[in-house]
Amino acid sequence: MDETPSRLPERDRPWVMRTYAGHSSAAATNALFRRNLAKGQTGLSVAFDLPTQTGYDPDHELAAGEVGRVGVPVAHLGDMRALFDGIPLAEMNTSMTINAPAMWLLALYGTVGLEQDAELARCAGTTQNDIIKEYLSRGTYIFPPAASLRLTADVVAYTLREMPRWNPVNICSYHLQEAGATPVQEVGFALATAVAVLDAVRDSGQVPAERMGDVVQRVSFFVNAGVRFVEEIAKMRAFGVLWDEITRDRYGVTEARQRRFRYGVQVNSLGLTEAQPENNIQRIVLEMLGVTMSRDARARAVQLPAWNEALGLPRPWDQQWSLRMQQVLAYESDLLEYPDLFAGSHVMTALVDEIVTGARVELDKVLELGGVVAAVESGYLKSALVASLAERRRRMESGADVVVGVNRYAETEPSPLTAAGAEAVEQVDPAVEAAAVASVREWRARRDDDAVDAALAQLRADAATTANLMPATLECVRVGVTTGEWAGALRQVFGEYRAPTGLAGATGSGGDPGLAAVRERVTATARELGTGRLRLLVGKPGLDGHSNGAEQIAVRARDAGFEVVYQGIRLTAGQIVAAAVEEDVDLVGLSVLSGSHLAAVPAVLDGLRAAGRADLPVVVGGIIPASDADTLRAAGVARVFTPKDFALTGIIDDLVTVIRQANDLP
Repeated sequence: MDETPSRLPERDRPWVMRTYAGHSSAAATNALFRRNLAKGQTGLSVAFDLPTQTGYDPDHELAAGEVGRVGVPVAHLGDMRALFDGIPLAEMNTSMTINAPAMWLLALYGTVGLEQDAELARCAGTTQNDIIKEYLSRGTYIFPPAASLRLTADVVAYTLREMPRWNPVNICSYHLQEAGATPVQEVGFALATAVAVLDAVRDSGQVPAERMGDVVQRVSFFVNAGVRFVEEIAKMRAFGVLWDEITRDRYGVTEARQRRFRYGVQVNSLGLTEAQPENNIQRIVLEMLGVTMSRDARARAVQLPAWNEALGLPRPWDQQWSLRMQQVLAYESDLLEYPDLFAGSHVMTALVDEIVTGARVELDKVLELGGVVAAVESGYLKSALVASLAERRRRMESGADVVVGVNRYAETEPSPLTAAGAEAVEQVDPAVEAAAVASVREWRARRDDDAVDAALAQLRADAATTANLMPATLECVRVGVTTGEWAGALRQVFGEYRAPTGLAGATGSGGDPGLAAVRERVTATARELGTGRLRLLVGKPGLDGHSNGAEQIAVRARDAGFEVVYQGIRLTAGQIVAAAVEEDVDLVGLSVLSGSHLAAVPAVLDGLRAAGRADLPVVVGGIIPASDADTLRAAGVARVFTPKDFALTGIIDDLVTVIRQANDLP
C-alpha cells in the first residue's frame, strides 16, 4: 500500500509579504521601504500618521504632537512623490491603510503613477477604505456614515473603469477583534459592512448590474488573527463559506472565481504584551499559522507586527525579524507543498459550521435593524463590542484566560532585549513635526491660489450633488490642494460625525469579587468630600482614536460607583479642560496610545492651571516608555498606567487613592 502523502503538482505560490511601515517623513519612509524591499519584502503596506488619516494638515491644532508618529505624513502631491521616489508603482503591490480620505490618497497615488509613466490599469494594490469599523474601533472617521459610503462607492466605480487591478475597498474586521469581537461577531459584523458597501455601489447607479461580479472580485478583506490559531483557521473558512453564499444569492454573481474570499492579514498587535515581550515572538508565529495553514482559506497577503509593539514604534531590525518569520515559513517549511490540510476533518467542519451559524444570526440581526449604518447610529454595534471586550477582560483578570508572563508565570529573568541602555524602540525626532509644518506652508505659498480656490469650489459643488467626486478630487491634486483643505471642503458639505461611545448599553464586570470593596471606598470618599458621587472625566486628547482601553476603564469605573464623563475621541486640550471645569470632576484620566503623550498631556496640565484647577489630579494611560513616564510624573501627573497594568479593578482602586491623596484624606 502506497502511504506517500499527496503533494501538489507544483509548490503553491507564497502570499504577498508586507511590513506595515511609515514614520517621520515621506523621505525617511521611502528609505525604509527601499531597505525592506531589498530584504525580500514583496509588497508595500503604508502606515499614514493620524493627521493624514483624519484629514488634517501638519499645522492644524489637532495635529500637534501627532505628526509622523504612527505613520508617514502626506499633506500634498509633493509628499506622495517623495514617498514613492524610485519605486516603480506599476510593478508594486501597495496597500494603504487609509479610510475616510481614501479617495484623496488614491488620487495622489494615481497621479504619481502617471508621472512615472505607469499605466493605471497595471497598478495593483488596496485602499483599506472601510469606514464602518472606524466608528466602532479605530476612530479615524471624519464624515457621517452615509456620506462616507458615498465616497467609497465613488472610489469603487472609478477603479472599476480606470484601475481594474486595484482593490478599492478592504473590509476590515481586524479592529473589530481588537475592540472585543468574538469570531462570530467579527465575521457577522464585517459581512454586514460588506453588504452595505455593495448595496451602496449597486444603488448608486454607477455600475451596471451585469458588472457586479467585477465589483465583488475586487473587494478584499483585512482580518485579525489571534493566538487561538485553530479557531482562527475555522473563522477564515467560515468567512469564505458565507461570502460565497452572500455574493451568489444577494448579488447574483454566478462565476465562482469572482466569489472567492480574498483577504490580507495582520496578526493581533493589541494581544502583544509589554511584560516579557519576548513571548510575543511565539504569539506572532502561532497567529501567522492561523491564516496560512489552510490552503483553501489562506491569506493573499500577510504583515506581521514586531515583538516590541507594546513598547513603542518598532525599529527596522524588529520589522526585519518579523519579515524573516514569514520567509522561513514560506521557503524553508513544506507548508506550500500540500493540498488543504483540513479537508475532511470532522473537528474543523464542526467548528466552521458553528461559526457560520452564529455569524448568520449576527448578520441577520444587523440587517433587521436596517443595515450596518443604522446599527452604528443606534449604538448597537458599539455596545455589543464594548460588552464583549469587558467579558474578555474579565476572563483575563480572573485567570480563566491565561496570558503567559502577565497573569501567570510572571517570574522572569532580565531580558537582554530590553536591558538598561538598550534602545528597544524607534524614536521619532521632535523636529519632524516642525519640518512638516514648514513644508506644508512652503507648499501653499508656491501654488496658484486661484486654481486652488476653483478646484475646491468645484469639489464642494459636486459634493452637493450625486456626481462622482473622483474627477474633482483629481483636479484638487493637480493644482496643489492639501489633505486638510480637501477634507475641509467636504466637511463644509457633509459635516462631521461623532460616533456613539457604546457605554450606555455596555454590561460591566459581572462577578468581580474585588469590586465590592472598591465600591465601598468610592462611596466613602464621596461622603467624606461632601459630594453625591465621585466624578471621573475620561479624555482622549489629540487624534488617537483607539478608545478600547478608555472605554473599559469608563465601564469599570461606572460599575464601581463613579459618575463617568466620557465624550469620545479626538478632543483638544481646551475641550478636555472645559469639560473638567464645567462638570466639576474629581479626577481627569487621559488615554493616549499614539505616542503623543509628551505633547498632549502637558497641554491639559497647563490648561487646568490656567483655569485655576491646578489642584485637580490627572492620571494617564497608554503605550508610554519608562523614561517618558518619569517625565510625565515630574510634570505633575499623579499616576501613569501602561499595558502591563491589566487588572482594571485594581486601577480603579488606585484612582480612588489618587483622589483621596489630592484632597488630603487619610
